[in-house]
Amino acid sequence: MKPRLLPLMLALALPAAAGGASAPPQPVPPPRQAALAPVALVVDLSAGQTLYARDAQRSFLPASMTKAMSALVAFDLIKAGKLNEQAVVTVRPQTAQRWAGKGTSLSLRPGEQVRMGDLLMGMTTVSANDASVALAEAALGSTEAWTAAMNARAVRLGMTGSHFGTPSGWPDRGVTRVTARDLVRLAQALIVEHPELYRRYFGHQAMDWRGARLTSHDPFAGVLQGADGIKTGHTFEAGFNFLGAAQRGGRRLIVVVGGARTEPDRASAARGLAEWGFAAWDSRPFVAAGQIIGEARVQQGDARRVPLALPRAFAITVPKGTTPRVTANIVYTGPLRAPLPKGAQVAGLEVRVEGQAPHYLPLVTARAVGRAGPIDRIVNGLLGLLE
Repeated sequence: MKPRLLPLMLALALPAAAGGASAPPQPVPPPRQAALAPVALVVDLSAGQTLYARDAQRSFLPASMTKAMSALVAFDLIKAGKLNEQAVVTVRPQTAQRWAGKGTSLSLRPGEQVRMGDLLMGMTTVSANDASVALAEAALGSTEAWTAAMNARAVRLGMTGSHFGTPSGWPDRGVTRVTARDLVRLAQALIVEHPELYRRYFGHQAMDWRGARLTSHDPFAGVLQGADGIKTGHTFEAGFNFLGAAQRGGRRLIVVVGGARTEPDRASAARGLAEWGFAAWDSRPFVAAGQIIGEARVQQGDARRVPLALPRAFAITVPKGTTPRVTANIVYTGPLRAPLPKGAQVAGLEVRVEGQAPHYLPLVTARAVGRAGPIDRIVNGLLGLLE
């Protein structure tokens, strides 16, 4: 088995920029507010491209951004029918007592009857620590079982630089750590895999609780056009963090800010990066969902090759007013080994936009390939001799 690099079997000409002649691509300087965050990342999910990165692989303390992973675990359980948002649960007395006065909370009372959906909203909107713990205990029996589910989900997402030790992000002597790159993977899973739940529980400025209005610290909500999430975080050691998302004109940006010195610095960095991401870049159509891009060789299958496609439509993001040259190659380790189900991610599309670092899009099998029978093996062997 060895890595293979195959030229793309498509013409990749971008449409000309509006207004006629194209300017040569130039590096797009980041906004001045980017300097306010030691860790910063802007990714255009619609294109799978990084627009700006500063220490994106650096491990740092997420604080309450941890609750975004707790939300993903909860969403997974709801989708699987293992967690009912309308179910009413009893708050354990020891949980209410232990978390009384510890950071932001819903001030849960011992033995109080609370709807699961309210605990989830308290966690995502006002960052309630007691709600995070009560939700974890009610859903999976213990915070230990919950954090195990968080870490298992992180592994499945490829969050190789992250680990979780609590449901809430409460200081745990550095056990809980993340990277900006991993947080983008988490944000994408929330948005793409659970769109309805994401809209229901993220992006709100406040929530009503016991007749009071509890407000969010989200620097995007109600301020930035198209903003719809996701989660803030702050402790003395971690600084001021934010994982944000906004959508305009069919483009979805994810912004990560880590370790800002003050809350205003966090807000300024996050908003500045988002506005720059929309204003300084153009989006052009690239490849349609399901479009066959090429094929990969298959070993021991009832077919010798499998067609490859993108699982969804992708655009190309380019500096505003430019039409740079775009090239692409299919990259995979092969030949692949049968059987292969339809929709399995088995390869990547390496895309090079002139003036930018290369980026990779996922390629999946466009149809299933079964294991070869005796006749298939004979035919494949003979055909292999002719190659």
